[in-house]
Amino acid sequence: MHRVFLLFLVLIVCASNSSVQAQESPRVIVFGAHPDDAELSAAGVANLWSQEGADVKFVAMTNGDAGHFSQAGGPLAQRRTAEVGQCAEILGLTNEVFDIHDGELMPSLENRRKVVRAIREWDADIVIGHRRWDYHPDHRYTGELVEDAAVLVVAPFFEPLTPGVDSNPIFLHDHDGFDKPYPFQPDIVVSIDESAEAKWDCIRAMPSQMADADSWQGRYLPGVPETQEERAEYILDYIKQRFAAVADQYRDRLIELYGEEEGSAVVYAEAFEICQYGRQPSIEELKELFPTFD
Repeated sequence: MHRVFLLFLVLIVCASNSSVQAQESPRVIVFGAHPDDAELSAAGVANLWSQEGADVKFVAMTNGDAGHFSQAGGPLAQRRTAEVGQCAEILGLTNEVFDIHDGELMPSLENRRKVVRAIREWDADIVIGHRRWDYHPDHRYTGELVEDAAVLVVAPFFEPLTPGVDSNPIFLHDHDGFDKPYPFQPDIVVSIDESAEAKWDCIRAMPSQMADADSWQGRYLPGVPETQEERAEYILDYIKQRFAAVADQYRDRLIELYGEEEGSAVVYAEAFEICQYGRQPSIEELKELFPTFD
């Protein structure tokens, strides 16, 4: 009888520890306008989260069927869906691509419902998306739809077939370089040095955007090489420099968050801004939720 009681206590303690660990690993959903946007903005931190056991999902609001200069329609949509599916395997997360035409996303009631359902069904603690201020209308409307969901996810009679969440998630914006009407604010800047190789492998898995001669990067980056292999590495180097620039731009913030020695040593970083809607976390709470902060 005594042994049974001890076993019972052990089971309770184990269950309690598992519950605490589950609470420490947030459920995260990241919305991007196209199949590559969430991967570009958050692949590093997503891979770090997945290594810690967190559940992460990337959602593309459109199927990307116009994002190329020599391919389009269904074949391109299928290609890009397969590419981000491979990225999801590399990063250790789940992904979904909405069947909405590239360039045709609207902040409609139907799409508002889609976003609310996705957040509720994932039971997200953290929601990440674009800011409203961006060069591409799909990016702008993704930001608007995600912000609109911040209040509606807790409204039980909006989209009532998917129950409202118990508490409002934390909503964050991913980094951009636009200054009007106001510049990006780096509330939390995360070192992705430990997951950089996984991010670069994800970039390599998206040649329709990051390697083809008729991809956007292949068309518009200056000095792009002619051969596919050289072009892919050239574009990848450009992406690496982009996230090294994030670390350099927000070096002071990295030092504030990590301390002088560790913050000064960060090579690559991803940055996020607290949305004015949704739950308003302290920086200390974000550091507990995000990986790499001891």
